[in-house]
Amino acid sequence: MSATATRIRRLAAAAVAVTACGGAILLPPSVSSNDRGGDPAVESVRRMINDQNAVVPSRTVQESALIGASSANTLDILVVGGGATGCGVALDAATRGLRVGLVEREDFSSGTSSRSTKLIHGGVRYLEKAVFNLDYGQLKLVFHALEERKQVIENAPHLCHALPCMTPCFDWFEVVYYWMGLKMYDLVAGRRLLHLSRYYSAQESVELFPTLAREGKDKSLRGTVVYYDGQMNDSRLNVGLACTAALAGAAVLNHAEVVSFLKDEGTKRIIGARIRDNLSGQEFETYAKVVVNAAGPFCDSLRKMANKDAQPMICPSSGVHIVLPDYYSPEGMGLIVPKTKDGRIVFMLPWLGRTLAGTTDSNTSITPLPEPHEDEIQFILDAICDYLNVKVRRADVLSAWSGIRPLAVDPKAESTESISRDHVVSEDYPGLVTITGGKWTTYRSMAEDAVNAAIKSGNLSPRNECITSNLQLIGGDGWEPSFFTVLAQQYVRMKKSYGGKVVPGVMDTATAKHLSHAYGTLAERVAIIAQIRALLAINQRSNSLSQF
Repeated sequence: MSATATRIRRLAAAAVAVTACGGAILLPPSVSSNDRGGDPAVESVRRMINDQNAVVPSRTVQESALIGASSANTLDILVVGGGATGCGVALDAATRGLRVGLVEREDFSSGTSSRSTKLIHGGVRYLEKAVFNLDYGQLKLVFHALEERKQVIENAPHLCHALPCMTPCFDWFEVVYYWMGLKMYDLVAGRRLLHLSRYYSAQESVELFPTLAREGKDKSLRGTVVYYDGQMNDSRLNVGLACTAALAGAAVLNHAEVVSFLKDEGTKRIIGARIRDNLSGQEFETYAKVVVNAAGPFCDSLRKMANKDAQPMICPSSGVHIVLPDYYSPEGMGLIVPKTKDGRIVFMLPWLGRTLAGTTDSNTSITPLPEPHEDEIQFILDAICDYLNVKVRRADVLSAWSGIRPLAVDPKAESTESISRDHVVSEDYPGLVTITGGKWTTYRSMAEDAVNAAIKSGNLSPRNECITSNLQLIGGDGWEPSFFTVLAQQYVRMKKSYGGKVVPGVMDTATAKHLSHAYGTLAERVAIIAQIRALLAINQRSNSLSQF
């Protein structure tokens, strides 16, 4: 019996086991009393965030709030790190009624959080590992990621959407294997499923993905299996978290760096931080009952700032992506290279009118501005070339970037590919709670765990429990996919003075779609600001607002 057939048999047995013991997964996700609404204080927070006329406080106002957090008027929580996790922590804590500050030494989402594969995924490959390695820890990670995936999409519908991803099969055993595996994935997803997976014939597959190769190295295409995952605009989602946290009452400050911690002379507990404004050079002290370290790959630097003898708790992994021309992939379909030469998975996805391909997964060193190596770029090109009927050229690479994943594991591990991506919350120094590991999909629950740990550490008194599982981000409340049509129609009725004449303002479809997906229900406000500043095109030949 072939190895593939053996794996299919094991997969079938695992499917029976999942069906037998995983019924609870199919139940609706639990919803706290806070998420159901009714609490006046909680509803007040929701109204404040969803107010179409609300304005995020200026940077000056945010900084003043942090400067005002003195020893007699302390914050409850000071968050260090403005990536997905840090901004998620600030939002979670602020919506619980806690007094929160956040500092980020660069800009929001300037690090790992903006260098992702742009997928909100439930971990298909982790499910495969869970089944064949009988690893319940990996299976729990999949269950949890699937629950969180749907919440992320629902909380920021303008920035996230379902994306079909195609897996090519050049062997009938592969067709059966991947079809069964993805049907198990559907089963595990339960009510959190985006769309059912399905099989397409070779002809149908090429029609859907024109650059897909009909012939492999020594076999013909037998068809493809398509499943759905989420796709997001990671950097805008991160900024949306920061803005929503600010509207909820948090003081969030970019370009502000922690230079040292403040400690109680008696207990040695951390009670705040000395912060430098990297734009002005000014330094000030901010006091807080608890500091949350959400600095991603740099979390060990902060831990060593608190305790020079702190042992490293992360193993940095490099993830490189490249951007190719749009003709490499169709607009609405992604492609998965199921197995590279070293057993990994590579994605090829449509992204902002281009094609995004990646990622690598290898040990690396920590640096503020990681750069992709040529061998990593070539690895991705080699991985996709056997699956395409177009010549894959190095000259077609329009851009490339590298992100550092902070994996909470033994740094002596030879490979990061087999390491669980689950997160870790630790308080190994009094007053400093560190959150690291995890992935974009689970940022919300990671933040919830970190805030729970901070509440315990600082003996804080939140007004309510966590409400972020059902809290739409700024621009998401009331947004629908058809919003761009309303935006374009409304803007035609607006007037603009041009060349001494008053003429109708015109917004073409591409601009309307861009604004709708970038800003959600706030898009019209952005258009009005642009009109005032004479940035908006008044005819379809000039699309000056498309990248506003």
